[in-house]
Amino acid sequence: MRNYRRLALILTIYLGTFIATLDISIVNVALPQIQTDLQTSISGLQWVVDIYALCLSAFILSAGPIGDRYGRKLSWLIGVGVFIAGSVICGIAENLTVLLAGRAVQGVAGALLIPGALSILVHAFPDKRERAHIIGGWTSFSAISLVVGPILGGILVETAGWASIFFINVPIGLFAILIGTWAINESAHPDHAAFDPLGQIASMLALGLLTFGLITAGEAGWKSGHTLFPLLGAAIAFVFFLAVEHRVERPLLPLGLFRNAEFSMMNAIAFMIGFSTFNNVFFLSLFFQRAQGLSPAETGWRMAPEFVAMGAVSILSGYLCSRLGTRQVIVTGGTVIAASLLLMGLFAGGISYLYLAFLLAGLGIGIGLVVPASSAALMASVPAERSGMASATMNTLRQAGMTIGIALLGSIMGSQALRSLTARLEETGIGNAADIAEAAIIRHDLTGGGLPGNSLGQLANRAFAEGIERAMLVAGAIAVIVTLAFVWTHYVKQPIRSSSPGQAAAETDTIST
Repeated sequence: MRNYRRLALILTIYLGTFIATLDISIVNVALPQIQTDLQTSISGLQWVVDIYALCLSAFILSAGPIGDRYGRKLSWLIGVGVFIAGSVICGIAENLTVLLAGRAVQGVAGALLIPGALSILVHAFPDKRERAHIIGGWTSFSAISLVVGPILGGILVETAGWASIFFINVPIGLFAILIGTWAINESAHPDHAAFDPLGQIASMLALGLLTFGLITAGEAGWKSGHTLFPLLGAAIAFVFFLAVEHRVERPLLPLGLFRNAEFSMMNAIAFMIGFSTFNNVFFLSLFFQRAQGLSPAETGWRMAPEFVAMGAVSILSGYLCSRLGTRQVIVTGGTVIAASLLLMGLFAGGISYLYLAFLLAGLGIGIGLVVPASSAALMASVPAERSGMASATMNTLRQAGMTIGIALLGSIMGSQALRSLTARLEETGIGNAADIAEAAIIRHDLTGGGLPGNSLGQLANRAFAEGIERAMLVAGAIAVIVTLAFVWTHYVKQPIRSSSPGQAAAETDTIST
C-alpha cells in the first residue's frame, strides 16, 4: 500500500504541474481565433498571455510562505481547485474581460502549484538520491507539457474550438485533487513562514504598471500619456519595493543575495531566457497563422522542433556540465540562443520551413543547455538554507522576463507592422492609409480601403512578418548582451578555474534538483 501511495503522490504532483505549465504554451496557438471571436486587438492578445505570466510571477515568491504557514498539501490542493475554476471561467468567456479574469485566476493558482509541487516532493522523499530521481522526472514532465502544449492546442482549437484548451484542465485537475487528497501527507512550518504584504503589493504594482505601459505603447505610441504615466508609476513602485525590502525584517526578496555576483549573473540569465525565448510561441503562432495562413494544428506541429530539442538536450545537461564545466555549457547555450534569434530576425514571409525548423531546433538546444546549467550555478552560489528563496527568485525573474518580453516585443512587433503596412498603402495612393493599416494590423479587419480582401491580406501578412523580424532582432540583441556579460564576468574579469571532479558532480546533482 505504501508503494501505491508514493506512486499516487508522484502522479498527482506531476499532473498538477502539467496543467499549470501546459497553460503557458497551449493558449498561444488559439490567439488568432480568440482575436476573431472576441473581436480584440493585438494588445488584447498580449494581455491574454501576459496576465497569466504576470500573476504567476507576482505571487510565486509568496507561495512558499503560504504553504509553510497553512500546510503544503492544503495550499497545493486549493491551488488545483482554483486553477480549475479559472479554466472554467476562461472556457465560458464571451468577451475579453471575462477571459482575462479567468487567466488571472489561473496565474494566481499556478503560483501555488509550481513551487508547491517541489516543496511537497522534497518533504515526501527525504533520501537525497531518490529525491533527485523523482524531481528529475518532475522536471522532464514539465518539459513534456511545453512540447505537448502547441500540438495539443492546435488540434483542440481546430476540432473543438478555442474554449476546449481550457476545459481540458478540468478532468485532469479533478483527478489530481482526488488522488492527492489520499496520497499527500500534510506538512507545515508556520514558525518559518515569512510574509511581506507591503513588498508583495509593491512588486505587483511595479510589474503590472510596467506591463500595462509597454503593451499600451504598441497602439498609443511611446510618447503618449497612456504609455508614459504607467511607466513612471512602475518606476516609483519599484523604488518603493526596494525600500520596503531593505527595511522589512523578513523580506519577500532578500536584496543581500544580489551582492553575490554569481547569484546576480544567473538571475540575469533567467530574465534573459524569459524575455528572449519563453515568449516566442506567442510570435510564432501569429507568424504561422497570420503571416503564412496555416491552421492551428499545422502551427502546433511546426513549433515542435524547438520543444523536442529542448527536452532532449535538457536530459544531457548534467552529463555535459560534468564533462565540459557549467561555464562552458552556459556560454555555448547563450551563443546558440543569440544566433538563432538573430537569424530568425532576418527571415521574411516567404522563409522556407526547413530553415525555420533548423533555427527553432537551435533555439531549443540553447534553452536546454542554459536553463539547467544556470540553475545549477545559482544553487551552488548560495548556502543550502537559502536554496528555496534562490530558486523562487530565479523562477520569478524568468516569468517576469516572459511578461515584459511579450509586452515590449509585442509592441515593437505591432508598431513595426503598422508602419510597414501604412507605407505600402500610401504607395498605392490611398488617403486614409493609417486608419486602414491600424484596422488590419491591430484588429485584423481586412474589409476597408477599397482594396480586394486578398490584396490587403497579403500586404498585412508581409507587414506582420516584418514586425516579427524586428521583435526577434531585439530579443537576439538582449541574448547577446547577457551572454557577453557572462563571458566578461567569468572569463575576463575572473581567472578561469577548472572544476574538480567533486565540484562537477555536485553541479550535476544540483541540476537534477
